[in-house]
Order: sequence, then C-alpha cells, then structure tokens
Amino acid sequence: MIHKVQIELGGRTFSMETGRIAKQANSALWVQHGDTVVMVTACRADRPNEDRTFLPLTVEYREKAYAGGRIPGSIFKREARPSEKETLSARLTDHPLRPTFPKEYAYETQVYITILSADGENDADVLGMVGASAALCLSDIPFEGPLGSVRVGRVSGEWVVNPTFQQLEESDIEMIVTCSQTEIVSIEGGAHEISEADMLEALRFAHAQILPLLDLQRELIKLVGKKKLVLEKAKTDPALIKAVEELAAGPIAKANRTQSREDRHALIEQLTAEVQANLAERFPKGAKDIDELLYQMVRMDMRRMVLMEKKRIDGRELTQVRPISCENSVLPRTHGSAIFQRGHTQALCVATLGSKPDERMVDDLRGKSFKSYFLDYNFPPFSTGEVRRESGPKRREIGHGHLAERAIEPVIPAVDAFPYTIRLVSDILESNGSTSMATVCGCSLALMDAGVPIKSAVSGAGVGLVKEGDEWELLTDIQGTEDFLGDMDFKVAGTAEGITAIQLDMKIRGISFEIMEAALERAREGRFHILAIMNECLAAPRPELSKFAPRILFIRIDPSKIGAVIGPGGKMIREIEKTGASINVEDDGTITIASVEASAAATARRMIEDLTSDAEIGRIYNGTVKRIMPFGAFVEILPGKEGLLHISELDHKRVEKVEDVVQEGQRIEVKVIDVDNTGKMRLSHKATLANPKEKN
Repeated sequence: MIHKVQIELGGRTFSMETGRIAKQANSALWVQHGDTVVMVTACRADRPNEDRTFLPLTVEYREKAYAGGRIPGSIFKREARPSEKETLSARLTDHPLRPTFPKEYAYETQVYITILSADGENDADVLGMVGASAALCLSDIPFEGPLGSVRVGRVSGEWVVNPTFQQLEESDIEMIVTCSQTEIVSIEGGAHEISEADMLEALRFAHAQILPLLDLQRELIKLVGKKKLVLEKAKTDPALIKAVEELAAGPIAKANRTQSREDRHALIEQLTAEVQANLAERFPKGAKDIDELLYQMVRMDMRRMVLMEKKRIDGRELTQVRPISCENSVLPRTHGSAIFQRGHTQALCVATLGSKPDERMVDDLRGKSFKSYFLDYNFPPFSTGEVRRESGPKRREIGHGHLAERAIEPVIPAVDAFPYTIRLVSDILESNGSTSMATVCGCSLALMDAGVPIKSAVSGAGVGLVKEGDEWELLTDIQGTEDFLGDMDFKVAGTAEGITAIQLDMKIRGISFEIMEAALERAREGRFHILAIMNECLAAPRPELSKFAPRILFIRIDPSKIGAVIGPGGKMIREIEKTGASINVEDDGTITIASVEASAAATARRMIEDLTSDAEIGRIYNGTVKRIMPFGAFVEILPGKEGLLHISELDHKRVEKVEDVVQEGQRIEVKVIDVDNTGKMRLSHKATLANPKEKN
C-alpha cells in the first residue's frame, strides 16, 4: 500500500512517499521537493558483527546523470567513482546519524541515497538527509530519530529555507543544519563574514523550519513504522569490573595527569599489558572486556578532570590554546608557502598561481563548470606515526579540504581583479586535532606569502565539549584525545570581521542553543588569539607577486580574428608559444597570456596584436617584400596582410625596374596610403623618403 505525506516548505511542496518502490529493502522512501526526487533505502544485515569496534554504518550517496538529463562525461559513459559532491553529501548524512544509534547496535547497516531527478533549482543533499532519517525510523533498525535537515540562506536580509541555486548566488550565508526536536545535531556551511549573533539567528530559523519535517516523519511512522529490533545489552562479569577498577584506577589517574602525550600513551599501554597479564588466569575469556573497561575508565577520568577539576589532560586551562608557531617562505621555488604549527598539529601549506587552463573542471548534475580557486588537503599516514596503504583521497580528506576551502573563499579576490587560478595544498605533517583549522591558518599565510591580495587573513579554532547530565564544559582548541573521548568537535573559521565557515560534529545526540551560543563565543576568542599570532608572522599580503609566479596579460580581439591567432592546425599559436608564454583563447575573443618572464608575455602580446590589428591609413610599417611583379611589389606589413607597392611609389625619381630598388625578402619601410572596401592596400615607399625637390 502506498502512503504519502507532504507539507509546504520554502514555497514548494515537500513530500515523502513509501510503499511504491524498492520493497525488498528494509524500508524505502521517495522524497521530492520541487522536481528534485531522491530515493532513500535502509538495509541491515541479518546477524550482528560482534567483532566490530565502531558503529557499522555506511552511507552511500549517488547521483544518476539521467537525473539532470545528461550522459556521463567519462570515457565509459556511465557513472563511476563518487564525485567530490557525492562524497561530501554522503558525509553530510553520515555524521548526524551516528550518535542516534544505540551503543550495542552491531548489525552492518547501509543507507543508500540515489538522486533520480534534479530540477536545477533544489539541491538534493538535504532531501537525502531527511529521507535517511525517515527510512531508518520506518525500518526495524533501532534508530533514535527522527532528525530533520534544511539548508539556510539569507537574501536581501531575509532568511530563506532550502534556497534555490539562484538564490544562493545572492545569499551571504549557506548553511546546512540538522536538528532533533530540541537540539542541534550537525552544522555544515559557510558565510561572508557574518557575526556570531547572526549565526545564532540562522540556527534558530533553521530549527523552526525543521520541526514540521519531524512531524511529517512521525506521521509516516504511525502509518507504516515497523517494530524495532530488540537489542540485548552485553553483560560484563561484575567480578571482572571490580578487579580491573582495583588494578587500574590509580595508574589511570596518574597517566591522565601526565602532560606529555607520548609519556601518557606509554603509561596507558603499559598498564593495559599489566592488567591483561594479571587477570588472564582468572578471566581467560575477558581480554576484549578488559580493553573496553580500561578505555571507559580513561574516558570517565578525563571527563571528571574537566568537569570537577577544570583541568585538561595536557595541563592546559579550559580556554587555553596550545603553543603556536608560524613560518612563511619555507620553500624556495614555490609561489607561496607556510608552516603552521599548533601543539602537535603541523600543516605545510603551499599556494600556486596558474592561468585559466589550470582551472579545475567540475562535472555534475548541473553540467560542466570551472573553479579558479580550490584547495586540496592531504593526510599521510606518517602524520600520526602509522603505516597504511595509500589509495587516493578518502572521505575525511575531501571533507576537511572542502571545509578549509570554504573558509578562505570569501577573502579570495574576484577573477576580474586578479585573473589567476589559485590552488592551495595542505600537507599534514603532524596530527593531534584540528588539522582542518590548521589548514585554514597555514593556507591563509601561504596566500599572503605569494602576494595574492586577499582582503584579510583567515584563522580557525576548534571547540570541544564534555557533558554529563546537566553539567558541561567547553574546551578551546581540542587535541586528538579530547576529540576522541569528548562529545563534540565544533570548528569555526573566519576573519576579524566575522565567520566564514562552520562545522559541528556530535558524539552525543545534540546540544542546546545555550551551549551553541557559548561555543560560538569560545571559538571567536580562540580565533582572534590565533589571528594575532598569524599577524605577527605576516600581517598583510606581500606587495609583489612571487617572482616565480606567472605574469598574466589580457587582450580582447574581434572574435572573427580568432582563426588568425590560432592559424591552420594551430600553427600560429604554437609559434607564439615559442616565446615561453602560454596562450588561452576564449570564444568571445578574450586572450589570456601567461608567462613567468614579463618580456615573453610582452613579445607574445605584440605578435597577437600584429596578427589581429588592421592596417591604418597614414601609418608607416616595416614590411617584408614577398613577391616582385613588373608593375611593383607585394609587401607584407602585418602577419598575413599584404599590400601593393606600385613601381611609381618606390622612389621620388623614375624607377625603370622594381628590382633596381627592392629584392624579395628585403625589409622595407612603407606607408599605407589607401585601403579600399575589400581591404586591398596601396603602399608607398617614397612617402617615407625625403623629397629632394623640397630640399632645393
């Protein structure tokens, strides 16, 4: 039986339907907003995976090219590996779902989001998130939903829910917010330097728009919701619990108060080995339970330190940022470079400037487009002292890179004012928390080191949370252990003027607006502290571009003359590029000339101007004699442009034979004395010579 529910959202109908498609899945929905349609399914394995050490959830997000009336652009003409957009959208759904599963849940679960129709106005990612929540709620999977998600924009001072792509072009904020009935679960977005007060207002607006989406899901649950799977909570032998606590409580307290990360980890590893050995005979099957008990003891002791002692495991105050150091111009031949270090997190960031052909192509449901600014983030295994096989950028790297790229984008100069393609690369050399925010800081410095005229430096800070019941404390600039054992990873980037990017990931079901307001203020303080240190390193962009960066010139020619610049089979453009400059020709007649050497660019420009300029009557040219005829000579004054130099125009005196004055291949000065309707030119050499009669 088909069941459908709908509401009005942002002036368009938002609907969810179940019972028509994918009926062999545990649950399946058809979600539609405007003419954008998303199918979402949820499935779980029949048996639990008892060996799992984390929630066995996979979220897949797949765009079908036919959804936008397109055929895939790959050589195979079919959908291939997920694009960056698909990867980011999958993460967008995965992160808020995870905290809503019971800890005991061990069944492999897959949420599959498929984009079936794209209207070019409504983005499908938030539909996928709402559909995922609804699919899990309707299934027998023990999911503690529902959750709702919307995109927020602000156009002409007015908040807009799920703005269209066109509205986003005019919006000063784009943020995706996921909420439960009372709490904020996830935030992902960027803005053009907005204040913390405006950010809070945007979140409250989003929450108000989400509440009807939660009611809509509850309506479906009443109609077709399945009975939830009952989980058996694992029971640990009380005697084992007591034995571990007696052996480990004191050493764990000592280890957690050891400020050196290396020493702390060594103490915990040593303690684990000792406890396992001590209890192996009494509890021969308890090794796995012992590891879990020790982990929980370390976690709870760390949290008690924060909540009761107001201290952190590395000895810092709750509001204290780790020591920071900055260096710029660390690589001699790159266009701009910097190393940003905060505690044991270190990012090597490099800025590279290119020309228009260096732009990155994006091929998605909206068609092909090009990016003149982009950022790549790399997280090699040595940054955490690990060994693992490398196989291209993973979801984490793509997600962190996107966040940093979004944070810096508002300060990047417009292409019209700065006609360069800008690529930023962040290589994480050491990792101990907030590598994405270190990337923001390091890449901002690298841009200024390259001489890119960004309007302001951008910094970023992470804020963590420890919450037990009604008690909570925020932690400024969390390190890896605090992220792992804490409840929140909240990242905010921006300039001195305001926020440019924000991301909230939760380990618990959500946070209140009270905590969010305090976290925004804590992030602002941390951001300003870091910005002040960055300004001591490099306060403004260098006045000149790096000497290794290309110099770019623009020429605009009549589009009908593009063929003359390119030449037959590209002959002319290859000749021009022998100067050392690279040439890019647009259909509208815009020609971009890029060269590291200014002289090469100038030479290339002169050659193009010669190829495309028209002869001017009265102007003197230095031409080449191409052919000699009895009645005169044909002289090429511009590439491909010849005129007739009549025998009577060779000299003031009578000339019997043309060869008496000029030879083929000879360079000769001529003046254009006439151009007829067809473009034929009449030239004169004698007009460039002094008239002997006038001297007399």
